[in-house]
Amino acid sequence: MDTSPKQSQLKTILAGFIGNVAEWYDFAVYGYFAAVIGPLFFPSDNPALSLIAAFGAFAAGFIVRPMGAIVFGYIGDKLGRAKALFLSLAAMAVPTIAIGLLPTYEAIGIAAPILLVLLRMVQGLSVGGEYTSSIVYLVEQAPVNRRAFIGSWSKVGATTGVLVGSAVGAIFTYFLDDAQISSWGWRVPFLLGFVVALAGILFRRAMAAEPKKEILKNPVKTAFANYWRLIFKVTAMKITLGVGFYGIFVYAVTYIREIDGFSATSAFQLNLAAMLALVTLLPLASILSDRIGRKPLLLAGSGTLAFGGIPLFFLIHSTSPMTVLMGEVGFAIGIAMFSAGATATVVELVPSETRCTVVAIAHNTAMALFGGTTPLIAAWLLTSTGDPIAPGYWIAGASLFSFFAILTTIPETRGRTLA
Repeated sequence: MDTSPKQSQLKTILAGFIGNVAEWYDFAVYGYFAAVIGPLFFPSDNPALSLIAAFGAFAAGFIVRPMGAIVFGYIGDKLGRAKALFLSLAAMAVPTIAIGLLPTYEAIGIAAPILLVLLRMVQGLSVGGEYTSSIVYLVEQAPVNRRAFIGSWSKVGATTGVLVGSAVGAIFTYFLDDAQISSWGWRVPFLLGFVVALAGILFRRAMAAEPKKEILKNPVKTAFANYWRLIFKVTAMKITLGVGFYGIFVYAVTYIREIDGFSATSAFQLNLAAMLALVTLLPLASILSDRIGRKPLLLAGSGTLAFGGIPLFFLIHSTSPMTVLMGEVGFAIGIAMFSAGATATVVELVPSETRCTVVAIAHNTAMALFGGTTPLIAAWLLTSTGDPIAPGYWIAGASLFSFFAILTTIPETRGRTLA
């Protein structure tokens, strides 16, 4: 059997990559079909209120992510990273198929939106452990001079999941009319997501466990007692990723349809092109991070969203497809640079004994408070102010906060020994 470093690194990358594809595919599909799901599960005379309610259910999946972070962070630090990765993906598979089969409000009344929110919360618990556990696993297994690059494949997997979800959305909206999508078409992507999750579960069953190490009796208690300042710093740093990614690659699909007036097919195609740009840029920016350091990429990425957020959103608010795409790609560049710096930084900052717990709590707190709520906030700002650029102000303001948090509190970690 080939046990060369190249072979080992490839297996490591695949282990971190595949689960994120499955996890984020489902989250993306929900975000993309929110305009359809809203009236079916949250009927209202005002379509804007139905959409806001649908994004509220989307946000509910993020609100519980810190709880998932605690649960799966504990498992990762206590039982091993591989065990946390396997269990988190298994916890995603059942709610995915359940959403695809869930009766609507017309069929079962108020039980429909309640069940939908509960299923989203179970998925949120799962994602609370998946992404950060895979980051820790990948970076810990990587050579010191390739940590950012190998760690980036967790984000590439997550982005690929969103990309595949966008592609599936584009295909279904191209071949089916609005009535077919509303009647049954929106369900099929969720059912397909179960197949992807099952494939990931089977792959991860073969993952090798990490070498035995000294284990704390209660890593969660230690994390909050000894590293609460670090949790706060990483949370502040990650705000820009939450608002940027979910503002552009989830909410913007609905924005381009509802505000810019593009067809559903065109909106999906534009998002697909922007996601392809992000997937391409992530490994390249990560190679740069391994060469010049983490902090320059963190500042460049958060700065792009902070100081370019409003002008880039002006580009997205256009009737020209190429202009919209330029705006989306501009955001993709900023997100790629930030992610390239952040992925290795969060692992290099935290001691091994509580690494899964601290990274998971910080990341998921930022995503819960600022990521999952961004589509809801953006839709509310737009409805309340009537200003089509209002979502851009939110992205810029939140990212500016992260920029100064990084500038003043986050050290350079490239080359640091993993304790």
